[in-house]
Amino acid sequence: MTLDPYSHDPARWGASLAHSAELLLACLDAAGTRSVVEVGAFAGDLTRVLVDWAAERDATVTAIDPAPQPDLEALQGIELVRRTSLDALPEIPLSDAVIIDGDHNYFTVSAELRLIGERAPGAELPLLLFHDVCWPHGRRDDYHDANSVPADFRHPVADGKGGLFPGDAGLRRGALPYPRSAAQEGGSRNGVLTAVEDFVAARERLRLVVVPVFFGFGAVWHLDAPWSDALSALLDPWDRHPVLERLERNRVLHIAQEFVLAQRVARQEAVLRRMLESKAFAIAERLSKLRVRAGIAPAQSVISRDEIRRALDDEAR
Repeated sequence: MTLDPYSHDPARWGASLAHSAELLLACLDAAGTRSVVEVGAFAGDLTRVLVDWAAERDATVTAIDPAPQPDLEALQGIELVRRTSLDALPEIPLSDAVIIDGDHNYFTVSAELRLIGERAPGAELPLLLFHDVCWPHGRRDDYHDANSVPADFRHPVADGKGGLFPGDAGLRRGALPYPRSAAQEGGSRNGVLTAVEDFVAARERLRLVVVPVFFGFGAVWHLDAPWSDALSALLDPWDRHPVLERLERNRVLHIAQEFVLAQRVARQEAVLRRMLESKAFAIAERLSKLRVRAGIAPAQSVISRDEIRRALDDEAR
């Protein structure tokens, strides 16, 4: 089975649900899944893994994405539905499992779950698997197109006014760039996990598991499903495990800190390169050297262009 969760993740943030593939596929097997719908396939990182899995089990994979990337379009072994999830879910065949990883906001996820729940109100509910049930979108909406979300469900959007940083419910200058995310974290009707929790609370005999790794892997199923005990046995050791929670908090903090530091270094490098090109700085360097020769200033007071070039070369290496 081919697994490269970094195929479309050059910054190595661990952004793909494919990072949880071993656990996700084990869930599909425990539930005896023979048909899977993936909502939000994007470039197909996880879809490729699902195709390999399905080929060994004579299962089917349907990918729903209104704007599929070329790698997904070229992928063989799937049925590709080029529509939004809210248009497609009422009409496509009800599958054994649905993976929800599309538009990460309360309104969309709630609507997706409502559409699935209306077609499967009891123990026939498909196994529901989720991504982004932890930070940053567990409690903070993100909108592919904010205008497509009704105004009473839509939170004010960051829109370049700042970025996201773990532990900061608002926005922070220079932090992780999520310009389409809500400006404020928390509160009612905000975030993926909030939508999932509200869905579970409104129905009887549903179980929610949250595995706090790689931005959060979630699972919901009906306790009367014939495979419920097998799934519980698989997921119980992972559900909100405190060590995993600490690891994930540590991981996202390092991602955010590294991004902030990289931005700061980039700004400093830009200033240094402007200094190298500055005629005024060249004149100041010559005057400083003259002052050193005249004994007016100590040698260490001179900042030379050669020093700046060496510093920039060191940074490049």
